[in-house]
Amino acid sequence: MTSVVDHSHGALSSTSQDIKIIKKVLNGYVGFANLPKQWHRRSLRRGFTLNIMAVGEAGLGKATLINTLFNRDVMGKSGKLSEFEDDQDEDFADAETEPSEKEGEAGVRIKNTKAEIEEDGVKLKVSVITAPGFGEALNNIDSWKPIVDEINSRFDSYLEAESRINRSTIVDNRVHAFLYFIEPTGHSLRSLDIALMKQVHEKVNLIPIISKSDTLTDEEVGEFKRAILADIDYHGIKIFTPSVSENDDEEVIANTTELIHTFPFAVIGSTNEVQTNDGRLVRGRRYPWGIIEVDNESHNDFVKLRQLLVRNFLEELKETTANVLYEHYRTEKLRKMGIEQDNSVFKEFDPATKQEEERALHEAKLAKMEQEMKAVFQQKVSEKEKKLQRSEADLFARHKEMKDKLTKQIKLLEDKKVQLEKQKLLPQEPSPQPAPQKSRKGFLR
Repeated sequence: MTSVVDHSHGALSSTSQDIKIIKKVLNGYVGFANLPKQWHRRSLRRGFTLNIMAVGEAGLGKATLINTLFNRDVMGKSGKLSEFEDDQDEDFADAETEPSEKEGEAGVRIKNTKAEIEEDGVKLKVSVITAPGFGEALNNIDSWKPIVDEINSRFDSYLEAESRINRSTIVDNRVHAFLYFIEPTGHSLRSLDIALMKQVHEKVNLIPIISKSDTLTDEEVGEFKRAILADIDYHGIKIFTPSVSENDDEEVIANTTELIHTFPFAVIGSTNEVQTNDGRLVRGRRYPWGIIEVDNESHNDFVKLRQLLVRNFLEELKETTANVLYEHYRTEKLRKMGIEQDNSVFKEFDPATKQEEERALHEAKLAKMEQEMKAVFQQKVSEKEKKLQRSEADLFARHKEMKDKLTKQIKLLEDKKVQLEKQKLLPQEPSPQPAPQKSRKGFLR
């Protein structure tokens, strides 16, 4: 019986040695790679917003360029322009503007035009802020003030909305892109252009644009761009520059670098379709000497501008506005109001550290109380010493006064003594006899 048990035990031990334990590592699919898809679905439900401020003198084609940019009648210009008609963007009668217009100095008005467009199921709420009347007065020294005030008021309204108890419905009306239209003079920036750019370059994403570049030759456009960049660099004006990341593809880096080298953009705008000599229908303008195509990169920089504003860097424009420009404005605003940052508010709680801080505070409080008590003691001792000094001085004065009086009395007494002694030494004269009294005669005796 025992041998059987021993045999079975040996068989079990040999079997257990032959078994191999397999340890599996969980390399399964976790799922966080779907985060971009989640963000995409939520973004489609929520939609996108873009606030553009287009500023420039009248007649530079601001409304036409905005309509060309979104390929829709965003600015609400009624009717189409003829092939040779000039762009006039003073009147937006059919545009969906704000009910009230803000009028500032020098006749500059602020108008806000809103539109909601959709493309392939993606909704975009566009808000275009214009400043009719800019640069049209005889004296344009302070014509930039209404524009700067509008930018600051939008920052202030967003800051106020952030400070409320309920922040679930914050509307972002901050300016995401500032398009400044430069007149195609071919020389350099004017003093009005420099003054406005210096006032807004730290508050908005400044994008300078040479409007109606078809009025200049290619050589003139190149010289004009170099002159504008030289003026911008000389005056220390900051313009929006898209960032280049090392993690991007080589093609993306090359396109971004080429886009940066295109600044400032020399563009033309047109919503009219013209037919080229080879039978193509393109957006552009027909002239007696040929056709200018809007979407042709060899003719102008409109495609680069559209890539910067909408196709490639829209979210970067908004992030720069929120994380850099607005934060700088918010910090300066709160600092001027006397509000300082307390870095200990969100410090991680540690009991030992907290106890040590309380002990240090208690010791500092005791040391302060000791110093105050010493100061009070020193003050009282000083006051007592001054009082004793005053009493001593009074006593000394009284003693001196009494001593003077006694000295005078002694001197007077000595003088009297001398006089008396002198009188004793003198011979005594007989005293005169009194005259006899006559007796009266009469019947009375």
